[in-house]
Amino acid sequence: MTARPRLVFADPGEAAGLGAFLKRLLRWEKAAAVRIQAWNGVVGFFAKPARFEVLVVRTARLLESAEADTTVSAGELLEGVEESAEAFTVPAAVTGPPWAGVLPPRGGWEVFGEVPADAVRAVAAAAVGEFRERAEKLERQERTRERLDALAEEIWSRPLGRTEMPLRAAHAAHALGFLTGGGQLKLLRAGSWLRLRTPAGSVAVRSGSDKAPGLSVTPV
Repeated sequence: MTARPRLVFADPGEAAGLGAFLKRLLRWEKAAAVRIQAWNGVVGFFAKPARFEVLVVRTARLLESAEADTTVSAGELLEGVEESAEAFTVPAAVTGPPWAGVLPPRGGWEVFGEVPADAVRAVAAAAVGEFRERAEKLERQERTRERLDALAEEIWSRPLGRTEMPLRAAHAAHALGFLTGGGQLKLLRAGSWLRLRTPAGSVAVRSGSDKAPGLSVTPV
């Protein structure tokens, strides 16, 4: 049996952060996949949470440089996280979903704005509350998948304040635990991609005509 690569983080707390991220991801989709890329002493974890139509990214420094590019099961990756050793084992590869072949660029990002983390968290929570309130007001016969999907799309396609960033990015950041701290969050652009960067991770979306189709239901 071929030994699976075991990578060690350079900074304390990274293994616990990865574990928490994966647990939240698996709440949305038990069969979630994660693409892992390691290069120049850095490792990136890319995922597309079910129902969000965004890509989320966590990056961390490695103790020793490694080269890797594979798509794996999020559940198996979680099983290989060693918090006490600040390490993780790369699971066997799985057949990657279509999104795994179209990732945001590594470089070329330009800052086009900043937003307070507290404000983003408040806006996301308010929008979740609006979705629930309006969904509950629908008559039972009106509460169809199509009607709820349309409601979710209406809400999460709105801009974040006066920026170009759609609210779906704030929703994903909130649901995945990226908005736990304070301070200012960066808004970045690279080509057709927009990115909300937080200390815990980033959320990337395609802008304009390249944007993925409508978001599904059940915001949290």
